[in-house]
Amino acid sequence: MTRACVDTRRENFGEMLVAREVASVEAICDAVQVVLASDGETSLAQALAEKRGVAQEKVDGLAKEAVEGVVYSFFAWEEGTFSFALGEDAELEEGPFHPLHFVFAPGLNPQWLAMEGSRILDEKRHRGESPDVVDDTPPIEALQALMPGKAAAPPAPVAQESSEVSETAPPQAAPEAPVEPPAEAPAETSSRLYVIDDDEVTRGSLAEVFDQFGVHSEFFAEAPAFLEALAQTSAGVQPIAVIDLIMPRADGSGILGGLELLENVRQAYPELAVVIISDHPNPEAAEKIRAMGVADLLLKPKKSEVRTPEGQEALSDLAATVVARLQSLSSPELVEKRVGSDMFNLGEEMRLEFGDTDADFVPARGPQSPGLHLLRGMLAELQNPALGGGIILLVLRFASELMNRAVIFVVKDDAVAGLGQFGIESNEEPADVLVRKMSIPRDTGSVFDRLIEEMCVQRLKLGDNEWDNYLRSQLGGGDPAEVFLGPIISEGKVVAVLYGDNLPEATPVGDTESLEIFLSQAGIAMEKALLERRLRVKSDD
Repeated sequence: MTRACVDTRRENFGEMLVAREVASVEAICDAVQVVLASDGETSLAQALAEKRGVAQEKVDGLAKEAVEGVVYSFFAWEEGTFSFALGEDAELEEGPFHPLHFVFAPGLNPQWLAMEGSRILDEKRHRGESPDVVDDTPPIEALQALMPGKAAAPPAPVAQESSEVSETAPPQAAPEAPVEPPAEAPAETSSRLYVIDDDEVTRGSLAEVFDQFGVHSEFFAEAPAFLEALAQTSAGVQPIAVIDLIMPRADGSGILGGLELLENVRQAYPELAVVIISDHPNPEAAEKIRAMGVADLLLKPKKSEVRTPEGQEALSDLAATVVARLQSLSSPELVEKRVGSDMFNLGEEMRLEFGDTDADFVPARGPQSPGLHLLRGMLAELQNPALGGGIILLVLRFASELMNRAVIFVVKDDAVAGLGQFGIESNEEPADVLVRKMSIPRDTGSVFDRLIEEMCVQRLKLGDNEWDNYLRSQLGGGDPAEVFLGPIISEGKVVAVLYGDNLPEATPVGDTESLEIFLSQAGIAMEKALLERRLRVKSDD
C-alpha cells in the first residue's frame, strides 16, 4: 500500500516535515514546484535532497509514518468498516496526485498494517489510553495554499497504487473546550528491531526487505553502537536483536564476534529477545547459543549471493521469520531453526508461527501430503473476521510451500486477469506490475476455459494455441513440465484461479492435496465475508 488518507485528518505532508524540523517551509515550497514541473518523475524526497540537501531517508521515513498513522487511525473507529483492495492508479485514484499527499512509494504490506493496527489498539486499551489518534500538527498557511482545491470539501478516503481504503469514519463529537495538547516526540512503537551485521550489502538488503514488511528497524555495523542504542531504549519498548554470528570481536580479532556480543547482552539484558543469523552454520556455536537460551539461528545468504534472486528470496524468508518472532514477543514459544543443513525448514517455522506446539503436532503414519502440517494453522487464520482481502495473500503464501512459482488470476465476465504472484521474474518491470497487466479472454481455448467450466483442479501442460503461448511468454518463457490450476469457488462459480508450476526446474508439481483443501476453504471464507458485508450494508440501510 502506497497512499492513504481519511477525511478526519488534514492531509499535508509538508506540515509534518516542518513540525519534525526536517525541512523549512521555503524548502518545501521550492521542492513542490520541482516535483510538479517534472510531471511526477521526481519525488518530493528527491527534490529536497537534490536542491536543499535534506536526507532522503528522513523524508521517506516520515512518509511511511504518515501512511501508517492514517491506517492505524481506522482501528479507533467505533463503527464503520474499511478494507484493502488491489488496483491501479487509474482505477482507484479519485483526485489528482499532489507532492504533499501522504505517499510512501516503496509500499507497505496490508497484512502487516492490519495486524499492527490491531495490536496497537489492544495495547492502548490495555493501558487505559484513548484509541483516538490526535493530529496536533499546526496548519501552515503557505503550505495549505499549495494543496489543490484548498476550499473544497475534504477528500474521500482512498489509498492508491496496490490498495484501496474506503468507507466513512463516524462523526466526531466536538470538544467542549479547546485543549492544547503538549508538544510530544513521535510515539514509539511497543517493539523495536535492532540488526547488527558487519556486512554493508547485507544490511542494505535487509533494510529494504524489512521496509516491505512495514517494520521499523535500526542497523549497526559494530557492537558498541548497538549497545549504546539498546541502553537508551525507552521503558515499555520491547526490543528484539538480530545478531550476525560471523563478525570480528570487540577487539578486532577472531570471527565469532556475534557470540561474544550475545554473551555480553545476556549478562546485561537477560530478557532481551535475540535471533542469531549466519551464512556459515557452526554446530559448536549453535550449541553455545542454545545454552544461552536462544533457539533462533537463521541462515542468511552468503555475501556473494545477497544480490542474486536466490539471495533476495532467502533474505525475504529470513525477514518473515523475524517478523513472526517480533509479533510473538509475549509468547514463550520460540521459533526453532534446524541448522544441520544448508537450508532452514520454513514449513516448521510456519507451523510454530501459527501456534502448533510439538505436543500438538503428531506426524501421520506413512506418506503425507506436503503442506498438511501447515493446514491447521492456515485454516484457523482463514476464520479471522478481520482478514478481508488477505485471503488471496494467504493462498499465495500456502502455494509457496509446494511450488516454485504461482499467479492468482481473478475471473471476470469476459476475461481472466492477473492479480498477484510469487516467484515470477522479469527484467523489464516489476513482476507484480507485469502480472496485473495480463488479461486472457474467456472462451478462446486457453487452459483456463475447461477449469472455469468444470470447476475442478486441472494438472496439465500448456498447449500451443495463441493464449497459452501468451501466458507462457508473459511469465518469462520456458515450458513447465506440468501446470497446476486450482479454482477458488464462491457462490457457485469460479471467482479466482491459482496457477502454479516449478520453473525454472523441469519437474512436475508434487502432491497438492493440502492446497486443494485450502482453496476450497478459501472460497467458503470469501463467500462468508461477502455475506457479512451485505448484511452490514442492509442493516445500515
